[in-house]
Amino acid sequence: MTLTRKSEAIQTISDVMLESREAVVNYMTPLGLAHIMWEGHHYGPQPWCDTLSRPDWNPVYYHRADKEGIGFDRTKSGSGAVEQYQGLTREMFASLEKCPEEFLLWFHHAPWDHEMESGKTLWDELCLHYQSGVEWVSQARRQWDSVAGAIDPAVYTRVADKLAVQERDAARWRDACLLYFQTFSERPIPEGVDKPKLTLSQIMNDPPEPSR
Repeated sequence: MTLTRKSEAIQTISDVMLESREAVVNYMTPLGLAHIMWEGHHYGPQPWCDTLSRPDWNPVYYHRADKEGIGFDRTKSGSGAVEQYQGLTREMFASLEKCPEEFLLWFHHAPWDHEMESGKTLWDELCLHYQSGVEWVSQARRQWDSVAGAIDPAVYTRVADKLAVQERDAARWRDACLLYFQTFSERPIPEGVDKPKLTLSQIMNDPPEPSR
């Protein structure tokens, strides 16, 4: 660790770095969702996009949200891609009940009311994953603030500014995706999830910044 020699600060920074990947997954591509970013520059969410020339460039190709559920069926009843795996691995991924939840929507078009390991419905679990990602960034900002006196001020400010951008972007991912998917699920956003401040239409007509 070259930022500081102070042990408490090293531990805090290490925790933030090690936890950051899963947090980003939670607010961008939870439960096996994928490829739902804005066309062209890929900054920000655009789960409604279905206008690109190749079907597999469009987010709707991957999430397949509809009134029944969400996710890409890659079992025998769908694309059959799960057949590339062997033995018990194929059996695990092909089963809606056995598939690890982190890959669920990559392999299955699961019903909105599918019961998750937590006992919650898929819809509620999806919402809570998005919220968890946003909350992690808020927590990371507080953790970074706690090490301000242990590292170079210029480095601290630069990273603090980036985390502020990340918190804003994480909230946008949550709000855009949940509002869009809600048009199919027709279920309320559960308790414990911050309600969006903008409408889906407002978000769709306000493209994210294409660069940082």
